[in-house]
Amino acid sequence: MFPKRRKPTHPGEILQEEFLKPLQMDAKKFASVLGGNWSELKVSAVISGAEGVSDQTAHDFAEALGTTVEFWKRLGQHYHQWEQNQKTNEKGSLKPWKKAQ
Repeated sequence: MFPKRRKPTHPGEILQEEFLKPLQMDAKKFASVLGGNWSELKVSAVISGAEGVSDQTAHDFAEALGTTVEFWKRLGQHYHQWEQNQKTNEKGSLKPWKKAQ
């Protein structure tokens, strides 16, 4: 369970800190490991948080890194859900604030 008030870590940051750095890989090298439609620019977009984790991305990362597809999907879902909740709260909270007494 993730804390509700803390922004979840973006899957790209997890990729960078927990996988690529220990493996001494940069975005270019990881893109070559992924193959297919992956480029350094696309990997960098995920790492920087500009891109999310789609089902295909989760599959590619899991295959390349020896993890499960669900691991990457869950990271992406938690991050996306938190962002959606923040947008809802900015537009008008569904739960009113309690008045100070």
